[in-house]
Amino acid sequence: MLIPIIIATTIVGIISLVGILIVYQEDQKTPPLKPLISLAAGALLTVSFLDLLPEALEESTFEPQLILGVTLGSIVFFFLFEKALHWHHCRCQEDIHDTHKKKSVTTQQGKRHLIYLNLSGDALHNLVDGFLIAGAFLLDIKTGITVTAAVILHEIPQEISDFGILLYAGLSRARAIIYNVGVALTAVIGAILFFFFGNSFSVFIPLMAAFAAGNFIYLATADLIPELHHENDAKKVLMYSIWLLIGVALMLAVGFILPHAE
Repeated sequence: MLIPIIIATTIVGIISLVGILIVYQEDQKTPPLKPLISLAAGALLTVSFLDLLPEALEESTFEPQLILGVTLGSIVFFFLFEKALHWHHCRCQEDIHDTHKKKSVTTQQGKRHLIYLNLSGDALHNLVDGFLIAGAFLLDIKTGITVTAAVILHEIPQEISDFGILLYAGLSRARAIIYNVGVALTAVIGAILFFFFGNSFSVFIPLMAAFAAGNFIYLATADLIPELHHENDAKKVLMYSIWLLIGVALMLAVGFILPHAE
């Protein structure tokens, strides 16, 4: 099972580079992040409520109150973590290139601090992603694939946004790509660590699934969906709603095609 886990987390790690190369083209000034945000939000909520939580409750030897308590604790943890570091997991902007106009206001030292803060926060988040993916695969292949798909859908807009922040902070395009992808690969480290921990203490895997559910619920409701409330154009709101439903349908389709192993 270790090889599929490493493959999955490696794909998650390099998917940011693909998204960056597609979105940040020389002749494209406004990355289409809102549809990606909508898609990710729908996928994350579906995986949380219709996959991770039911699986954790079914497989766990703990009381349901503990499973749901871990989910609640996860939501609170990521809220406090976000506020403590002043860093958002997926602070997607409608036009992140506008920040380049503010360079004269930001000191060079402030920019350097922004680089460190972004990279350290991103590394920790990707490490947790590795834990979540490994834990999901140790539940079963289907859960591992759906969680990996949900993480990928979340990572695309997040890494695109992080890349824009690194550009704003003064890094060259090449260095920003190298740093971004390098930090993204910390998910592999997290997955390997959790694989060995999970094999020794498999009883805790449902708790990790509950923690993953809380993580995804927080990301969707606190970081992704609020971005969509800023849109007032009725046509765009309808389009974003459709993309959110596509995210839900995508995860439901994966669950239908890949049923749980008995």
